[in-house]
Amino acid sequence: MSSHYWISAAARREHERLRAGLGLPPVLATVDAHRRLRGPYTAAGTILRLLAPEALRRRPELAARHYIELQESTPELAPLVPPIRRRLEQQKTAAPGEVSRYPARLHSLRVAHGLVDFLLAALADADRGPRALVVQHVEHADVTDREFLAAAVRRIPPELLTLVLSTGTEAPADPPGAPSVSLPEALLAHTTRITGPARPAPDDAPGAPGGPADARRYVAGDCTDEEDPAARAAYEALAPADRAPLHDARAAELAARAEAGETSWRLGALPFHLMRGSDPDGAGLDALRWAMDRCKYLGFYHAAAELGHEGRRGADPALRPDLWWLFTRETGVCLAASGRPDESAVLQEEARTATTDPAHHMKLAYETGMLYARHYPEERRDERRARAWVNQSIAIAGLLPDPKERAFYSVFNRNGLALVEVRAGRPDEALRLLDEGIARLDRELGLGERTWHRVGLRYNRAQVNGMSGRFEDALADYAEIIASDDDFADHYFNRGNILRRLGRPAEAAADYQRALTLEPPFPEAYYNRGDARLELGDTDGALADFSRTLELEPAHLEALLARAGLLADQGDSKAALADVDTGLRHAPGHAHLLCLRGRLLAEEGRRPEARTALDAALAAAPELAEAWAVRGELGFEEGALPAAAADFDRAVALAPERAEFRFNRAVVREALGDWGTAAAEFEELLATTGDPEAREHRDSCLRAAGRSGAAR
Repeated sequence: MSSHYWISAAARREHERLRAGLGLPPVLATVDAHRRLRGPYTAAGTILRLLAPEALRRRPELAARHYIELQESTPELAPLVPPIRRRLEQQKTAAPGEVSRYPARLHSLRVAHGLVDFLLAALADADRGPRALVVQHVEHADVTDREFLAAAVRRIPPELLTLVLSTGTEAPADPPGAPSVSLPEALLAHTTRITGPARPAPDDAPGAPGGPADARRYVAGDCTDEEDPAARAAYEALAPADRAPLHDARAAELAARAEAGETSWRLGALPFHLMRGSDPDGAGLDALRWAMDRCKYLGFYHAAAELGHEGRRGADPALRPDLWWLFTRETGVCLAASGRPDESAVLQEEARTATTDPAHHMKLAYETGMLYARHYPEERRDERRARAWVNQSIAIAGLLPDPKERAFYSVFNRNGLALVEVRAGRPDEALRLLDEGIARLDRELGLGERTWHRVGLRYNRAQVNGMSGRFEDALADYAEIIASDDDFADHYFNRGNILRRLGRPAEAAADYQRALTLEPPFPEAYYNRGDARLELGDTDGALADFSRTLELEPAHLEALLARAGLLADQGDSKAALADVDTGLRHAPGHAHLLCLRGRLLAEEGRRPEARTALDAALAAAPELAEAWAVRGELGFEEGALPAAAADFDRAVALAPERAEFRFNRAVVREALGDWGTAAAEFEELLATTGDPEAREHRDSCLRAAGRSGAAR
């Protein structure tokens, strides 16, 4: 049986020896994942530069399907795919470098899945036969490559492409914060681990330092070769002034390659060398700033924070205070966005002690407020502290000397206060703040100024309207938003949710489809479209969407429940039960899954197990009418008629609109000999549903009641 492999060993020679004994298919490529080389997607980009041009020539339809993930992960491929369009940033009134929005934290995981989809399509008909791919330095990979590799080892069949991931002797740790997916867990679950000696063999042990040629070789390898001890020792023996020319030469080479189209060097090795060359305070910091801004723009927040930290260390607050401040603030923002609010809070507090500039304190107060309103885990959010910090930012904004800056930041910070009001359960006050902000920007700023923020205010108003039940107002907001900003997936996804709640599933499904063309694959859109398709009676389409959701997120509980329910209705109880059991492994107390498990086990005749599942479901959710009804059916089958009647009484009390519950209760009453009560319920069902079975049972009950009366 074929497998992916994880080789952990101390030295390259040992990796090669262990790999040679695996009997691998021909090796497609050996790539280096060290993030120092090209930053985010160092490994994935190397693979794509190798495979994508030929695949896109052979299958040109893949360009339109994967244009976002291909160029965001591998900018060198941008000429081969349609451009990413951000309409607000392309308007003539947009300021240079103005950003309309930043991606969600999970965007890079969606990119990873899109890349896996592309590779599956590209390799399936490449006519190459089975191949192997070796990825080295996985422990030094950026978070984006870790997400890609975790998705790849789970989703790519080893018979198609055998992945061989190489690390040191220790398992690669998850990044700080809340990782979107765990590479260590993926390695343990989806690879065979091959372990070498914990220490290098004698031939691999460090020797005497080499000479200048060895130092040049070390720098030419971007200082990532940990297994050339002579070269590293030669480099470390040089004085900093003697190292700088080596870094300058390598930086010049990489800059020329970046200028010629290999842009990804600008996110890794190029700023690394410029910071160690002869002009770290100028060219070095400028390169770091560009790389940090680019990573933030693309949603690569861990990489942006790492670059920002280096920028803070390199920028002298006395010589370049504006740049030091920019690195500090952006690092804090990116730490929060990457799920690391505690680190962000420490940085913000440090920054407050280093400046008396009111504008800096205003922005820091706002960001700290957002930690308490948004970024901390639910149990640590604090509406009072959030309000206090945001109020401080609003107060300072009102003192800014420039009238347009004063207007913008006053509205921007009140937008944050609107979020606090939502968290506090005061949507009306949030709407008032947003309405006032929209009116003020329209009144005090010129036409076209800060368009992205005006759209953002309307977007937030649409969300508040939606969550407070003002659905038509929310739809009006989304119509206005999409008229200005029609290339953002969230607009269509959120509008689809509103349309579903309004009972317009066909329009909702169309919006979900549009969202999926504007963002790499994300499970929520597939799941919601599946729900809409189910409402429309398209069970095949719904089943496909639920399956796609689970391909992307195997532990998606609602998709597991929905697919299991569909499979059960189609008679595939074995597959349905497998989905239910998968869900219960992740959430043992999930009442709906327990209820469906009880139903499926009862249908298989496994009554004691079914009752155990149903009792557990009702212990977890006593208001779950379905569980009472299924337990009532089980009691009826077991002949426990009074208990079955009591269970159906609870089910009907909780869900009186469910005609099938009332029908089954009447059947139990009929079996108990309570013909008058049963006949009355069947009569009522016949009047409301026209069910011919209700007529038959009613007539039977009336005849039985007549016979009983005659006998007396």
